[in-house]
Amino acid sequence: METLTLVVLLIIAVLISAVIDQIVPKVSLPLIQVGMGIVIALIGAGVVNVELEPDLFLVLFIAPLLYLEAKDADKALLWRNKKPILSLAIGLVVATMLIIGFILNAIMPSIPLAAAFALGAALGPTDAVAVTSLSKQVSIPERQWGVLKGELLLNDASGIVSFQFAIAAVVTGSFSLLNAGVDFMIEFVGGLIVGIALGYLANFILRMIRDIGIESTTFHVLYEICIPFVVHMISSAMHVSGIIAVVVAGLVNVIAPRTVSPSIAHMNIVSTNVWNVISFTLNGLVFVMLGTQIPTSMLYTWEDRSVSNLMVIFLVIVTTFTLMAVRFIWCTAMEYIHVRKALNRSFKKSDVSNALLLTLCGAKGTITLSILFTIPIFIGSTATRFPERHLIIFIGCGVILCTLLIATFLVPLVAPKKVRQQTELEAKQNYYECLTDILRNVIEELTSQQTKNNRRATKAVIKAYQDRLESAKERIDADSDPNVELRLRTINWEREYTQRLLDEGAISEATGLNYLARLDRVEDLTKHTGRVISFKRVFFFVRIMFFRAKGRLSRLAPNSKAADKADQMRQLQMDTAQYVVMKLREAISDADVLTEDASKLLLQYETIISNLRKTATSVTTTIKISDESDDIMRIAYQIELEQIQRMYESDRISRAEAKNLRENVYLMQMDLEDRF
Repeated sequence: METLTLVVLLIIAVLISAVIDQIVPKVSLPLIQVGMGIVIALIGAGVVNVELEPDLFLVLFIAPLLYLEAKDADKALLWRNKKPILSLAIGLVVATMLIIGFILNAIMPSIPLAAAFALGAALGPTDAVAVTSLSKQVSIPERQWGVLKGELLLNDASGIVSFQFAIAAVVTGSFSLLNAGVDFMIEFVGGLIVGIALGYLANFILRMIRDIGIESTTFHVLYEICIPFVVHMISSAMHVSGIIAVVVAGLVNVIAPRTVSPSIAHMNIVSTNVWNVISFTLNGLVFVMLGTQIPTSMLYTWEDRSVSNLMVIFLVIVTTFTLMAVRFIWCTAMEYIHVRKALNRSFKKSDVSNALLLTLCGAKGTITLSILFTIPIFIGSTATRFPERHLIIFIGCGVILCTLLIATFLVPLVAPKKVRQQTELEAKQNYYECLTDILRNVIEELTSQQTKNNRRATKAVIKAYQDRLESAKERIDADSDPNVELRLRTINWEREYTQRLLDEGAISEATGLNYLARLDRVEDLTKHTGRVISFKRVFFFVRIMFFRAKGRLSRLAPNSKAADKADQMRQLQMDTAQYVVMKLREAISDADVLTEDASKLLLQYETIISNLRKTATSVTTTIKISDESDDIMRIAYQIELEQIQRMYESDRISRAEAKNLRENVYLMQMDLEDRF
């Protein structure tokens, strides 16, 4: 039960961190998640205790994360920047391991040289999530970004392999540079060969399964999720690097079929969504767990009389400084060689800035913490504890925090910020261009999910989205929307007319109250404000729920009058729209409003009336088509909301624009659910 409670707390912390990240975008998500972990550890002191078996932790967290990074990597970009990437991923990792190891052992002799090397190797890999979160706030040059992305992928493997050799040296008590080099090459090359072989074997098995007629999306996604775990376990059993094998299997990425069809497109969509959830969850859990370890490690080390607290802080500062200094010198030399040989020009101040940017972006996080967690508590089968394990983990945690703080607050000072300098017209055009892309993506996904059974309903929904797409294209060059005040006046006119019909008994109470509730929600969305809670509203809401429940039950009855009720609602919408048209024309003639604003709204209401008249020609047919397409439309709205979120996360639209787009979808969802 305690384990279940801990897992639930960690997942809740990850979810809360995602919300905080939207509210405070200038603080990186990993830093927020670390803070959430610290809060959990402090609140649950004596109860929260994160202890995982090292090998299990490596397979459970590292294997799928590395596989996903390799799977999504731009292979062409990696090849184009192969020299600097290999330089950072292998050369810098080894240099960092050796220099930090010697310096740390010299300052603190109680930490064996091999154990100090292990810490240096663990601090070699750069965290992907931390760097990606930086790209949302600053503009990283294309070459530097490409090098960073390649380093993020490959230095994980080299750091983990180096770490494993260092730990083996501590456990066995002996270390030979020659033997370690030979073993490293065997593990590296062996992992490379096994990864390629297992990747293609997985593809061959999947093709055979498809040949016998199994095209289940669920099977395909589960099969792909199992690949990194199976590859890692088989490679480890063959005594080659499981990490390198997983990375190679991801780079080969032969799981996705090369043919294109709606079913394959649907599989890819589902696979991407599942992997996004897995990646976010695993990365979040590891950072939250980092936060939970900090108080424990700090308390244990703080109370350890063999090491003074000032010395512990000094070790964290020295290790962080050494890490950054080595990286800066390496990156500067790498940039110098690139400028002199590839670009054939003199070394400039801007090149030093690029090297500094590469240095500061080298934040440590997920992989480093995961590696540190795999340090065994005891050496082999003996009762001898691993020397200074808690101190090493504490130093590693401190360095991670320092690098995250440096990346979050110093990188924006070095790299140019992403500032949107757009005129009002440019901002409007960008808004509608993004909207057209969103609608296109929804249409593509609906098309890929179309089957023989749902073709008719799907086509009806796609037609509706195509109409919206054409409208959005026209709006790119159109003027701005009518003012909000006039929109609110038209809503009040609709409310006024509906209330009059209710008082006269011209419409049923259920239809009238349902439409008034809809107008209230439209008004809230138009104002971009929440709904004010009052006794009158609560009573009104209860009455609405009663009539809606009654209407839904009537649809289940044998003699359902759903078509009549739909016709009543449609007629009410037409009558209120005609009333608004009359009021707008009066306002124009009295010069009470701006003619251009009133004309645009007038055109919109006349279009609504025209569309309602067309659909009223055959109510029975409309109801039948609506019943078939409602579920498809709900799926479409959900896809649209996901596309809006992706646009926001990729920084193509602002938070206000994303909010506006979401509210438009909510309004359409509201219309869908309000049908009788």
